[in-house]
Amino acid sequence: MSLQMVTVGNSIALIQPGFSLMNFDGQVFFFGQKGWPKRSCPTGVFHFEVKHNHLKLKPAVFSKDSCYLPPLRYPATCTFSGNLESEKHQYIIHGGKTPNNELSDKIYVMSVVSKNNKKVTFRCTEKDLVGDIPEGRYGHSIDVVYSRGKSMGVLFGGRSYIPSAQRTTEKWNSVADCLPHVFLVDFEFGCSTSYILPELQDGLSFHVSIARNDTVYILGGHSLANNIRPANLYRIRVDLPLGSPAVECTVLPGGISVSSAILTQISNDEFVIVGGYQLENQKRMVCNIISFKDNKIDILEMETPDWTPDIKHSKIWFGSNMGNGTVFLGIPGDNKQAVSEAFYFYTLKCAEDDVNEDQITLTSSQTSTEDPGDSTPFEDSEEFCFSAEANSFDGDDEFDTYNEDDEEDESETGYWITCCPTCDVDINTWVPFYSTELNKPAMIYCSHGDGHWVHAQCMDLAERTLIHLSEGSNKYYCNEHVEIARALQTPKRVQSLKKPPLRSLHKKGSGKIITPAKKSFLRRLFD
Repeated sequence: MSLQMVTVGNSIALIQPGFSLMNFDGQVFFFGQKGWPKRSCPTGVFHFEVKHNHLKLKPAVFSKDSCYLPPLRYPATCTFSGNLESEKHQYIIHGGKTPNNELSDKIYVMSVVSKNNKKVTFRCTEKDLVGDIPEGRYGHSIDVVYSRGKSMGVLFGGRSYIPSAQRTTEKWNSVADCLPHVFLVDFEFGCSTSYILPELQDGLSFHVSIARNDTVYILGGHSLANNIRPANLYRIRVDLPLGSPAVECTVLPGGISVSSAILTQISNDEFVIVGGYQLENQKRMVCNIISFKDNKIDILEMETPDWTPDIKHSKIWFGSNMGNGTVFLGIPGDNKQAVSEAFYFYTLKCAEDDVNEDQITLTSSQTSTEDPGDSTPFEDSEEFCFSAEANSFDGDDEFDTYNEDDEEDESETGYWITCCPTCDVDINTWVPFYSTELNKPAMIYCSHGDGHWVHAQCMDLAERTLIHLSEGSNKYYCNEHVEIARALQTPKRVQSLKKPPLRSLHKKGSGKIITPAKKSFLRRLFD
């Protein structure tokens, strides 16, 4: 096993915990950026190219008949072929978090339409389901099994928001384990069926799943209800006769306690588990090799790589499988330095360089990090592009890499910003304050200077005032800048009073009126 540090260009801000990597015939693609796609890559999918330990992200494009694929973090992904003999494969994507912290319940299918030396064009379609539809979730698994010449998707585990009827002020954004049901999904006809297996008593998330022919193995995971990482190993076998499918579950010995681990395949019958956690804030530094022989599974510890001091001392780590027995890892940067990167990245090669890529087809695992709870969602971008033209990025070098400088500073426009010194809106405890709010706090734009967004609740705005300001085009100034705005206002012009015409003069000391004729006579007299 060899560990190498990777440098990243301007695109480093896109790589956050919860991303996914997809391997199409040896080419790796990045999916699940933090924030909505924008100008530099309106589709939100990037070619993930590592050369000489330097990473470049190049925008990928979708065909005109593709549906819009939102950036989803912590989704369940797996490869899918029509049958075991098929050389071409697709990726199935289910669930995950959107940048607005909403949970998706949709299934997307990604496939390659065309490929040349400069770009790859994808097609993305949304699969509608009927029957027992799995609720929106994240940190779960989806795999494909093959039996009797047919295929079926197997979905299990994950976390979801607690039902709205159970939400309180303190638990508005709380999540809970999904029920330990196994869903069989027919990707051809869009049918979904839920199965309750007595061996599966607790919901699990961030577990490892491996699909082998007609069987899925579930290893490790985290139970949020009990706050444990049970050392369980389940074998779920699916039989697909002409009638109804048959699903059976067996509890096997030899499991390990781990969550959020990364799974990579190094040969037809061998897999490696890297990373993960054994306790809440304790990383699991041991690597394991999983071997399959004669329908038996063996899990053994293997020689660990020479972890760097930064990796050893970091509290969290995350990453994804790149295929070819290679894992991409990230750790937080050193905050002690004056100028520090948000994350440092490494590649870990667990296999020899001559691994046949055609053999790496049936692996599946979750994104390799527990949900840290600090995933700061961003405001919807006005730069949505629901389908990119196939020639949007043809040839020109200016589109070769993602340029972070082209983007607006999303941290200043997000819903979860600190809008003023006394701002108390927190993503973990926020609850609707106005009747017009659904899943994000109401904001209002302050026109001071270059302008900035503030939370209406922090500005003590009544709902009637908020609605009134949103309907009109009047400028608004937040509490911090309202006095400055008043001081800069030009005083209203006051019309000067007109002096009445002098029609008569009164001589002091007498009540007699001096007429104009007498006034002229007196002037000549005294002159």
